[in-house]
Amino acid sequence: MNNNIAGKVIVITGASSGLGEATARHLAAKGAHLVLGARRIDNLEAISKELRAQGTKVEVLTTDVTSLAQVKALIQKGVDAFGRIDVLINNAGLMAIAPLKEVKIDEWERMIDINIKGVLYGIAAALPLFQAQGSGHFINLASVAGLKVSSPGGTVYSGTKFAVRAISEGLRHEVGGSIRCTIISPGAVESELKLGSTHEASVKAVGVKYEIAIPADSVARAIAYAIEQPAEVDVNEIVLRPALQDY
Repeated sequence: MNNNIAGKVIVITGASSGLGEATARHLAAKGAHLVLGARRIDNLEAISKELRAQGTKVEVLTTDVTSLAQVKALIQKGVDAFGRIDVLINNAGLMAIAPLKEVKIDEWERMIDINIKGVLYGIAAALPLFQAQGSGHFINLASVAGLKVSSPGGTVYSGTKFAVRAISEGLRHEVGGSIRCTIISPGAVESELKLGSTHEASVKAVGVKYEIAIPADSVARAIAYAIEQPAEVDVNEIVLRPALQDY
């Protein structure tokens, strides 16, 4: 299997469902070795059992990306099992949609902790290893909401995804050369992300918008495209959305 993915050790956060699970399955089919992290260990165990039965080497670990120690442990799990990490996919995310006037401070803080600090913790855990190896690839999940402020309702979510894009671009510029950095900015994709809010009217509005959502595997294929390029090619950003989505 000569696709530049086979044999690579790939860590995925938020791998228990949605984009993370779809990406794990897609990369497994291409011969990757996987290290899967998420809070729902039962889901991870079920996914890993299925993938192992198909011949994929998989490690799993309960991981809350709001804990630096747990993110570091996930990276270490991969190093202990495989001796290296080739790709880190910072996928875990929360989309809690509600107008600012609802003052959902707890949800603001959760989005900042998961969407921004979670990505930074992934960088903190993997960057020293990538530098020591002289190679590595960060893939950070942003959003079309990081290109245009999605308001009313998505203002804080957009703020976190603008931050992911800024951090990713700064990272690319700082590490350059042997370490690659890719931003994936999806539009409406079928996953649990749309269920992240406690504001009932917003949940209904998001549900209507997501009637045109494309499958999670669409994002998995975009991620695979970035990984499979030769080492000297750094795909910096991929934006994908349903053809019917107007923003």
